[in-house]
Amino acid sequence: MRFQLKKVQKEHYIMSVKFYKSENQVPLEMHKVRVVQKLNLLPVDERLRAIQKAGNNTFLLQNKDIYLDMLTDSGVNAMSDRQTAAMHLADDSYAGSETFNRLKTAMKEVFGTDNVLPAHQGRACENILAERFVKPGMIAIMNFHFTTTKAHVTRCGGEVVEVLHKKGLIPQSDDPFKGDMDLQELRRVIKEYGPEKVAYVRVEAGTNLIGGQPVSLENMLAVADVCHEFGVPSVLDASLLQDNIYFMKTREAQCKYMTPKEIYHLLAGKMDIIYFSARKLGFARGGAIISHNTELIKSMMEYIPLYEGFLTYGGIDVRSIEAMAEGLYESLDMDYLSHGPEFINYLVNELDAYGVPMIKPAGGLGAHIDCQGFVPDMPHDQYPAAAVATALYIAGGIRGMERGTLSEQREADGTERFAELELMRLAMPRRVYTLSQIKYVADRVKWLWDNRQLIGGLKWVEEPQVLRFFFGRLKEIGHWQEELVSKFKEDFGESL
Repeated sequence: MRFQLKKVQKEHYIMSVKFYKSENQVPLEMHKVRVVQKLNLLPVDERLRAIQKAGNNTFLLQNKDIYLDMLTDSGVNAMSDRQTAAMHLADDSYAGSETFNRLKTAMKEVFGTDNVLPAHQGRACENILAERFVKPGMIAIMNFHFTTTKAHVTRCGGEVVEVLHKKGLIPQSDDPFKGDMDLQELRRVIKEYGPEKVAYVRVEAGTNLIGGQPVSLENMLAVADVCHEFGVPSVLDASLLQDNIYFMKTREAQCKYMTPKEIYHLLAGKMDIIYFSARKLGFARGGAIISHNTELIKSMMEYIPLYEGFLTYGGIDVRSIEAMAEGLYESLDMDYLSHGPEFINYLVNELDAYGVPMIKPAGGLGAHIDCQGFVPDMPHDQYPAAAVATALYIAGGIRGMERGTLSEQREADGTERFAELELMRLAMPRRVYTLSQIKYVADRVKWLWDNRQLIGGLKWVEEPQVLRFFFGRLKEIGHWQEELVSKFKEDFGESL
């Protein structure tokens, strides 16, 4: 028995629904909610105590103290009824599992390849790629780095070189594909270092740390062509590919009449290696590396039992593998693909209308506040994006994520590497929050924007050497958080 979505391709989906009264026009959910979880909104004094107890690190907040968790869309998306039903079919066999065979069938349908290496999540795939390809003195070229990706490359003695097109670092623009690589710079870097020194070229679609900005199909195919010309492996991080395909179909002329499956197959046919986190792609758990190149897959195969588990489960429990397989089928449905980007766009437009500096156009993953515009006088080494994130938690019990200098890692000499963009991300877990809750977020951000002069900086108390943003601890400089609480009480009284 299979709980597979009926594969009906259609051009009419969520954004096609027009309301009779224009003032009522909002994104329309194409699903219904049948299971709920209770939320808790603490009084403002308790929110202040909670964020300070967490060392002003939103990662260290406890879920019981959070009203809306917009830290990430990774692993917190709502699964469908078909995914939860499929989990009951799981085959627990250590080897030769039918569950893995069903995953391979789904991969074949979506990506068109039989070669699959499972891993427990996306960063596990990054570890395997680094172990296989990165040697001391080599470089990994990327449109833009991601935190864990860079950490794995540098751990193996490599260096990350970014060739993002300069348009990607302009906070507000109307460019539809700000994640594109600069193809001229890509060629120059490969020639400068020599192809033998390039471990791989990685395209992240969409591009997390610049606001979830998408990459065009035209650019990705051109990158693959350059890699093939120089004999360098091309790698696609497809964790955010669902959102990216939505943007391709709505912003790129050549993709308008292509089905999502046609785009998946085209990319898999051009890229040497694709990997992804199923916490994002497919709304389940786990991850995978795939390739049409059997020899490349064989060269990475030994790392799966070494670091993850046997080749048929890769460190993922079999129930999650069943959910992953069904989630991959669902990633072919534009109603599922469009929900996140449409809600994100709605929130970005609301905040932009209030005058809040946002990354525009709206990307995938979440709405991103430009904190250099929010607190323009705050220096990078007082961590403006982290400060805004703590202030928003105090203002509304909303947990966002810092994506700025705090998320970088220090240089070898101990100096700070200042981020090109200081962003505070409000991730949009898929099929989780209602429109009224999104409007609450916009209202509390607006209040914070109107009182932004009260926001001060942060300084380290405990600073880990690696991935410090996950578990480092900071404290406020001065007593600005207490002043923010006083202003909240003045404006809201006894309201939560």
